[in-house]
Amino acid sequence: MSASCFPFEQTIVAPPRGVTEQERRMIAAFEVDQVFKNATEVNGEHVLELDPFIKVMSSKMVAQDKDEEIRQVFLAFDTHCRGFLTLDDLLRACSQVAPHIPRHRMEAAFREVDSDGDSRVSYRDFEYMMKYSLDDRM
Repeated sequence: MSASCFPFEQTIVAPPRGVTEQERRMIAAFEVDQVFKNATEVNGEHVLELDPFIKVMSSKMVAQDKDEEIRQVFLAFDTHCRGFLTLDDLLRACSQVAPHIPRHRMEAAFREVDSDGDSRVSYRDFEYMMKYSLDDRM
Protein backbone atom coordinates (compact mmCIF):
# COMPACT_ATOMS: atom_id res chain seq x y z
CA MET A 1 0.00 0.00 0.00
CA SER A 2 1.32 3.41 -0.81
CA ALA A 3 0.94 6.53 1.27
CA SER A 4 -0.68 8.25 -1.71
CA CYS A 5 -4.17 7.38 -0.50
CA PHE A 6 -3.69 9.28 2.75
CA PRO A 7 -6.37 12.01 2.84
CA PHE A 8 -4.05 14.69 4.18
CA GLU A 9 -1.15 13.98 1.84
CA GLN A 10 -1.29 17.43 0.31
CA THR A 11 -0.73 19.16 3.63
CA ILE A 12 2.07 16.77 4.51
CA VAL A 13 4.09 17.28 1.32
CA ALA A 14 3.18 20.89 0.58
CA PRO A 15 6.16 22.95 -0.56
CA PRO A 16 7.78 25.04 2.16
CA ARG A 17 6.55 28.58 2.48
CA GLY A 18 8.05 31.61 4.08
CA VAL A 19 7.61 32.24 7.78
CA THR A 20 5.47 35.24 8.63
CA GLU A 21 6.59 37.82 11.17
CA GLN A 22 3.90 36.63 13.58
CA GLU A 23 5.16 33.05 13.24
CA ARG A 24 8.72 34.24 13.88
CA ARG A 25 7.58 35.89 17.11
CA MET A 26 5.76 32.72 18.18
CA ILE A 27 8.84 30.62 17.49
CA ALA A 28 10.98 33.02 19.48
CA ALA A 29 8.47 33.15 22.32
CA PHE A 30 7.96 29.43 22.70
CA GLU A 31 10.52 27.25 21.01
CA VAL A 32 13.62 29.32 21.69
CA ASP A 33 12.54 30.15 25.23
CA GLN A 34 11.93 26.47 25.93
CA VAL A 35 15.35 25.48 24.63
CA PHE A 36 17.19 28.27 26.37
CA LYS A 37 15.45 28.08 29.74
CA ASN A 38 18.11 25.53 30.66
CA ALA A 39 20.96 27.76 29.50
CA THR A 40 23.45 29.05 32.00
CA GLU A 41 25.13 32.42 31.97
CA VAL A 42 28.90 32.46 31.55
CA ASN A 43 30.71 35.81 31.34
CA GLY A 44 27.49 37.58 30.46
CA GLU A 45 26.55 35.19 27.65
CA HIS A 46 23.98 32.42 27.64
CA VAL A 47 25.53 28.99 27.16
CA LEU A 48 23.43 25.97 26.36
CA GLU A 49 24.87 22.65 27.35
CA LEU A 50 24.41 19.74 24.99
CA ASP A 51 22.46 17.40 27.31
CA PRO A 52 19.56 19.79 28.07
CA PHE A 53 19.37 20.70 24.38
CA ILE A 54 19.22 17.03 23.36
CA LYS A 55 16.53 16.40 25.97
CA VAL A 56 14.29 19.17 24.61
CA MET A 57 14.84 18.26 20.97
CA SER A 58 14.41 14.53 21.62
CA SER A 59 10.93 15.08 23.04
CA LYS A 60 9.99 17.04 19.91
CA MET A 61 11.35 14.34 17.62
CA VAL A 62 9.54 11.57 19.50
CA ALA A 63 6.26 13.47 19.05
CA GLN A 64 6.88 13.76 15.31
CA ASP A 65 7.76 10.07 15.04
CA LYS A 66 4.57 9.15 16.92
CA ASP A 67 2.47 11.14 14.43
CA GLU A 68 4.11 9.32 11.53
CA GLU A 69 3.48 5.99 13.23
CA ILE A 70 -0.20 6.89 13.66
CA ARG A 71 -0.46 7.81 9.96
CA GLN A 72 1.07 4.47 8.97
CA VAL A 73 -1.34 2.50 11.18
CA PHE A 74 -4.29 4.43 9.73
CA LEU A 75 -3.09 3.59 6.22
CA ALA A 76 -2.81 -0.07 7.15
CA PHE A 77 -6.45 -0.06 8.27
CA ASP A 78 -7.67 2.05 5.32
CA THR A 79 -7.06 -0.59 2.66
CA HIS A 80 -9.54 1.05 0.25
CA CYS A 81 -7.84 4.47 0.45
CA ARG A 82 -11.07 6.25 1.37
CA GLY A 83 -9.68 8.53 4.07
CA PHE A 84 -11.89 7.00 6.75
CA LEU A 85 -12.35 3.65 8.45
CA THR A 86 -15.47 1.51 8.66
CA LEU A 87 -16.30 -1.19 11.13
CA ASP A 88 -15.46 -3.73 8.43
CA ASP A 89 -11.97 -2.21 8.10
CA LEU A 90 -11.46 -2.61 11.84
CA LEU A 91 -12.81 -6.16 11.90
CA ARG A 92 -10.63 -7.20 8.96
CA ALA A 93 -7.45 -5.76 10.48
CA CYS A 94 -8.13 -7.14 13.95
CA SER A 95 -8.94 -10.59 12.60
CA GLN A 96 -5.37 -10.72 11.33
CA VAL A 97 -3.51 -9.28 14.32
CA ALA A 98 -5.82 -9.94 17.28
CA PRO A 99 -8.30 -12.70 16.38
CA HIS A 100 -9.00 -13.40 20.05
CA ILE A 101 -10.81 -10.08 20.59
CA PRO A 102 -14.58 -10.65 20.53
CA ARG A 103 -16.52 -8.88 17.81
CA HIS A 104 -18.80 -7.10 20.30
CA ARG A 105 -15.74 -5.47 21.92
CA MET A 106 -14.48 -4.21 18.58
CA GLU A 107 -17.94 -2.88 17.72
CA ALA A 108 -18.08 -1.05 21.06
CA ALA A 109 -14.60 0.40 20.52
CA PHE A 110 -15.56 1.53 17.03
CA ARG A 111 -18.69 3.28 18.30
CA GLU A 112 -16.61 5.02 20.96
CA VAL A 113 -14.11 6.36 18.42
CA ASP A 114 -16.80 7.31 15.86
CA SER A 115 -17.42 10.66 17.51
CA ASP A 116 -20.18 11.88 15.16
CA GLY A 117 -21.94 8.53 14.79
CA ASP A 118 -21.71 8.41 10.98
CA SER A 119 -20.33 4.83 10.98
CA ARG A 120 -16.97 6.18 9.82
CA VAL A 121 -13.82 6.91 11.78
CA SER A 122 -12.01 9.89 10.29
CA TYR A 123 -8.27 10.30 10.53
CA ARG A 124 -8.83 13.01 13.13
CA ASP A 125 -10.90 10.64 15.30
CA PHE A 126 -8.34 7.89 14.80
CA GLU A 127 -5.46 10.17 15.73
CA TYR A 128 -7.29 11.36 18.84
CA MET A 129 -7.93 7.78 19.88
CA MET A 130 -4.29 6.80 19.32
CA LYS A 131 -3.04 9.74 21.39
CA TYR A 132 -5.67 9.40 24.12
CA SER A 133 -4.40 8.53 27.54
CA LEU A 134 -6.23 7.62 30.71
CA ASP A 135 -4.26 10.46 32.31
CA ASP A 136 -6.19 12.88 30.04
CA ARG A 137 -9.42 11.98 31.85
CA MET A 138 -8.13 13.05 35.23
